[in-house]
Amino acid sequence: MDRMLRVASNALTGRTRWARAISVSLAVAGTCLALGVAIPTPATAQQASGKSMSVPLAPDAPDTYVVKKGDTLWDISAVFLKYPWYWPEIWYVNPQVANPHWIYPGDVLRLIYVDGKPRITVGTAGEVRLSPQVRVDPLAQAIRTVPYDILMNFVGRPTVLTKKQVDKSPYVVGFRGGHLAGGNFNEFYVKGLENPPAGAEYTIVHPDRELRDPDDGDLLGFIGVYAATGRVITTSDAKHEDPLTHLSAVESGREIQQGDLAFPAVSKFGDDFILSAPKNLKLNGQVIAVVDGLAVAGKYQVLAINRGKRDGLVPGNVVAIFSRGLDVADFYSRGRDWTKFTANYETLPLPDERGGSLLIFTVHDRMSYGLVVESTAPIRIGDFIKHPNFGHDPLGKENFMR
Repeated sequence: MDRMLRVASNALTGRTRWARAISVSLAVAGTCLALGVAIPTPATAQQASGKSMSVPLAPDAPDTYVVKKGDTLWDISAVFLKYPWYWPEIWYVNPQVANPHWIYPGDVLRLIYVDGKPRITVGTAGEVRLSPQVRVDPLAQAIRTVPYDILMNFVGRPTVLTKKQVDKSPYVVGFRGGHLAGGNFNEFYVKGLENPPAGAEYTIVHPDRELRDPDDGDLLGFIGVYAATGRVITTSDAKHEDPLTHLSAVESGREIQQGDLAFPAVSKFGDDFILSAPKNLKLNGQVIAVVDGLAVAGKYQVLAINRGKRDGLVPGNVVAIFSRGLDVADFYSRGRDWTKFTANYETLPLPDERGGSLLIFTVHDRMSYGLVVESTAPIRIGDFIKHPNFGHDPLGKENFMR
């Protein structure tokens, strides 16, 4: 039967084949127009693999993905992309969605091709036709770029402080009853708060170890140590040029000291940000602190780096973290003749290795904070950061994307 079909097919004239092809094309186009769906450009094998494209797709990128509660934009990007920071280039700004950057559980993300390029568009389960509509889901339910609670905890209890924060923030000036320090249920006074209401809570942070730029030794900030949570009792009258706020310690992590800083316990982090790569291709910096005083960091821990606005960084940028190759003893550089073995062996530097990716969420002039979103090795102070497309090659070739 197959042979007969092939013979019959070969017997068709060129005119007949063209006529049938045109009829089928028109039928498909008419169906797509009726459904209000864009007609995707057929994908070649190279497009499907992403090998020849500016946006490299993941080898097993699906045609559709249903967003689940608990997903993050980083995780979703990794489903479709080999390198998640290319998300802005693949995200199709769908005019049917009120805010194209907001994705919600239940949304169906579809991989299509527009002008031969891969794009991700969004709809809802069971949709046949996309029509203009306004989201009624609260923004709080939207998918965040990274786990939002981690960032809120960092902002609410800052553990890395810039020099400007230390110089300008409200601070503890003294204690009720003549105490030199305070703890749970002790009362204290803070200078610099702007008449907060009774009951408002503030995080008290002690500036500890200095953070200096390893490039020039300049003071960038301090490690902050959580001391206590204070609740406002009242604010003094015009007795002082700068009103003093009277607080009571309702929770403590260590003793409160004069000079400790006060920050709002409930801080607004602001709108979410979009994944991106830094515009500065020559970015080169270092990890200068691991939050919580740990020696090493892994996934979902916060780091401070000695690069910021003046280096072109913005919230949402992803940078690569590299561990420095250690020097190892090459005992066999002179061969395996043990009679030649001496203590004067040569040392050999191992290559620098990529150990993770850092998503920048807060940027200051010379310092930024980021969340480790992927980690393949322990990350330490002194590890260096580069543009995410920077390669493993110790010669510095930017060929990581090959």
